Amino acid sequence: MSKRYNRIAVLKGGWSPEREVSLNSGAAAAKALVEAGYDVFEIDVNRDLGQRLAEAKPDAVFNALHGQWGEDGCVQGLLEIMGIPYTHSGVLASSLAMDKQRAKAVFEDANIPSPFGKIVTRAEAAGGHVMEPPYVVKPNAQGSSVGVYIVRKGDNRPPAELTSKEWALGEEVLVEKFIPGRELTVAVMGDRALCVTEITTALAFYDYEAKYAAGGSKHVLPADVPQDITERCLDLALRAHNALGCRGVSRADFRYDYETSGEQLYCLEVNTQPGLTATSLAPEQAAHLGVSFPALCAWMVEDASCQR
Repeated sequence: MSKRYNRIAVLKGGWSPEREVSLNSGAAAAKALVEAGYDVFEIDVNRDLGQRLAEAKPDAVFNALHGQWGEDGCVQGLLEIMGIPYTHSGVLASSLAMDKQRAKAVFEDANIPSPFGKIVTRAEAAGGHVMEPPYVVKPNAQGSSVGVYIVRKGDNRPPAELTSKEWALGEEVLVEKFIPGRELTVAVMGDRALCVTEITTALAFYDYEAKYAAGGSKHVLPADVPQDITERCLDLALRAHNALGCRGVSRADFRYDYETSGEQLYCLEVNTQPGLTATSLAPEQAAHLGVSFPALCAWMVEDASCQR
């Protein structure tokens, strides 16, 4: 691969609830980019990011931030203003994908099935059932399953954590119909959906701990599902990527309800900056198709641009 860029700033850390995951993603990406022959330096992001970038003068930015401020269009807007090419999606796609309810509206317009959901305040969600159980309560603008709870049939009340003084995940939450079945995910690399992975866990559900703790989950790829489900998953992931206006690498998460709704697939969300840790899904899928981790990171760098 011929290089357009050489000096690369890897943004990591930040101050969202996903800071630790981002530190791991950034360190892994930086190491891979060094192996791929780039001049790399890492920035643990703080509010002086603009000044640090102006002083360092990178050719491009590899954005390994996760969650609020790094994945929701904020950092992307700063990089647009500074004219520094960056990896992953632009301002609008990042903002849309992070706002789960607005992403649902985009999916609906694109005829991509998604579970019914509605926005309520956390006080409303904590005060009583705002939807017939089972349902899922989640922050409307966080990732990595931070602050996600399943309210099942027979539960007397919603999770008490919603009323905690320590809650710092926003006053609005998304209450969404719980979809039974299997957890599937598809990474998209440019204009190509890679493959389908099934995620299983012995924990209550695929939450933050299951995603990032050693042994918290098992990834089965390619997923052992009917061929037509594989093809539909790949098609829906690419359509969701394009409907939101994503670029670079994204990952779409699905529930496969094979028991109650005629083998229906539901798109839960699109991650515009998927994790790059040792347990991450997108690098696994790329490797399964013969794209090494350094090659994947190099592709993302060469795909970098200023494109809102």
